[in-house]
Amino acid sequence: LLPPPPPAAAYFGLTGKEALTHFPSLGPSTNSAQGKVHMKQCDLLKLSRKQKRLCRREPGLAETLRDAIRLGIMECQYQFRSERWNCSLEGRTSLLKRGFKETAFLYAVSSAALTHSLARACSAGRMERCTCDDSPDLENRKAWQWGVCGDNLKYSTKFLKKFLGQKRIGKDLRAKVDIHNTNVGIKAVKNGLKTTCKCHGVSGSCAVRTCWKQLSPFHEVGRLLKLRYDDAVKVFSTTNDAVGHSELASPQRHSHSTKHPASPRATDLVYVEDSPSFCRPSKYSLGTAGRTCSREGNCDSMCCGRGYNTQSRLVTFSCHCQVQWCCYVECQQCMQEEVVYSCKQ
Repeated sequence: LLPPPPPAAAYFGLTGKEALTHFPSLGPSTNSAQGKVHMKQCDLLKLSRKQKRLCRREPGLAETLRDAIRLGIMECQYQFRSERWNCSLEGRTSLLKRGFKETAFLYAVSSAALTHSLARACSAGRMERCTCDDSPDLENRKAWQWGVCGDNLKYSTKFLKKFLGQKRIGKDLRAKVDIHNTNVGIKAVKNGLKTTCKCHGVSGSCAVRTCWKQLSPFHEVGRLLKLRYDDAVKVFSTTNDAVGHSELASPQRHSHSTKHPASPRATDLVYVEDSPSFCRPSKYSLGTAGRTCSREGNCDSMCCGRGYNTQSRLVTFSCHCQVQWCCYVECQQCMQEEVVYSCKQ
């Protein structure tokens, strides 16, 4: 059994034990009552001692961390909605102690969610120590004058590495794998950073043009990470004689030298052990019994050869809708038969 990941790497959003209630918005204020609320929010999160110190020093961070938890969980469950493992919170703690492909995705999507949420929180003015994107290659002062604020990915990634404590990787294989997958998530967010421009000239001319950095919707990041999961690379630890320390290597990557297996790419999700089937209840998941599926799509795979039940039910929906003068829509209620397929026990 491989050792569990170090506490600094197994950060806030991965256990699924945190309450997902939404805190009131915290604006940049020095009010002592709000300061106490912020401290309490930091204490409620599952953080290491160092992370709690950083959280207390950053007003607005606790709420951003909670936003990131929600964002990561929702996106993970959306991307795996049709898979045997559907990213449920049950079994997540046990899953994180292993080196499966699913563990790799959890680390990547969680770091991506935190990177994305921090950058957006900066540009929205919800953090005291950061503001709009300040890249020197953009006319950010002009953008600010026009009421535009770019997403601050530069601050986000810098703070995240400090928050996760990625200074020394060490010799432990799991630590290397977890940090690699965390960085894959950060890179996925960077990959979606785009420059957006707006014209302010007379009659739509571009006499004055303002440009700023903008992040892609998080669904696009999630879709990219799911593709990385589908092509995840199994790795092992090997010693690099030239530099005298161990590094990740994969037999799946072709190398010019037969003696030295190639390293995984920086964008590859990596894992160290094969995943269970997730068909039956275990400490990693609830299994697939009772899960709904698509008869033409994934029932055979999701139900693991056990077959599926077919059930008909009547559903009510709005139909024949018409806009009535002046300001409302009038609909009839229609009923139709719907067939639902679910995996057998």
